[in-house]
Amino acid sequence: MGSPARILIVDDEPHVRSMLSATLERQNFQTVLSGTASEALDYIDRQHFDLVLTDMVMRDGNGLGLIERLHINHPQTPVIVVTAIQDVTVAISAMRKGAYDYLLKPFERNQLIAAVRRALDHRKTLRENESYQQNLEQIVHARTELLHQAIEDLERSYDITLEALGDALDLKDSETEGHSKRVTAYTIALARAMGIGSDQIKVIARGAFLHDIGKMAIPDAILRKPGKLTLAEQTLMREHCERGYNILRKIPFLAEASEIVYAHQEHFDGSGYPRGLRGNDIPIGARIFAIADTLDAITSDRPYRGAKSFDVARLEILRCSGTQFDPTIVEVFLKIPNELWIELRTEITGQTPSFTPTNTAQAAAGAD
Repeated sequence: MGSPARILIVDDEPHVRSMLSATLERQNFQTVLSGTASEALDYIDRQHFDLVLTDMVMRDGNGLGLIERLHINHPQTPVIVVTAIQDVTVAISAMRKGAYDYLLKPFERNQLIAAVRRALDHRKTLRENESYQQNLEQIVHARTELLHQAIEDLERSYDITLEALGDALDLKDSETEGHSKRVTAYTIALARAMGIGSDQIKVIARGAFLHDIGKMAIPDAILRKPGKLTLAEQTLMREHCERGYNILRKIPFLAEASEIVYAHQEHFDGSGYPRGLRGNDIPIGARIFAIADTLDAITSDRPYRGAKSFDVARLEILRCSGTQFDPTIVEVFLKIPNELWIELRTEITGQTPSFTPTNTAQAAAGAD
């Protein structure tokens, strides 16, 4: 059984305080008596009360200020007004200030006890609701954490699946082995330098990693052909953008990334394929990827030539600013030192590039 409820009785008439106290203590309530509103406020600030009974008019002021203060600082402590003022506007004002109930003097003993029990039940309900709300918030927080963890786990499983797809493509097109991982790392670094948010970078990274997934639908005879492709073969090869888009767009978590796959061969001046998109009509992820893709293509070995330096790649990208590439992104790219690209490449391939960085003049002399 819990401790008895503590009730503060505020009235400037001693005999009224005594009568109220005696009535309530016979019901096993604990009472504290106060003759003024100011004294009552001091009690309330220093002690805990389950209920306050207050007169409306006292020598040091009316009870409205006390009611209002309680309502603001102790909203779960109900207040019952006990007064002889038979004015409905005063009663309404008290209720608006936060009073729970209003008893007119003289009143029956049973009326007082019933009003007190109702007020205490009301307080109990408020506390239970608050406890329930706190528990509910904790449950929601815990479940939200579980949901976030589940989403992270799901995303990790997605990315593992994507990596497997990329590895499968590398096996099909051995000429570009490791290309998807390198170009994705370059794209992420450039996107971060552009100030793009982490959620959007995830989308861009997936699009970069799967940019050539459409080549899975290109015949090996064309994909692995050592010599120059015929015009018909080139046309078929160019279909890999749309084929990749059609593969990915039906997968919900890759729907946005599929737009990058679709547009990764578009040029800023509209001369690219498959749709001839121009300028900002090309998704930002595809515009960033285009620079990363060229960076890796120039600095990687090909059957028909050896890898060039990052300085050569930098010059080529600068040369194509405004035609193949978005000038704004090129400007950001040029501010990133070659050391970052070399470090990324080394981290992914596990070996230092076969070339060494050269100065600008040497790079220009060795460019294609």
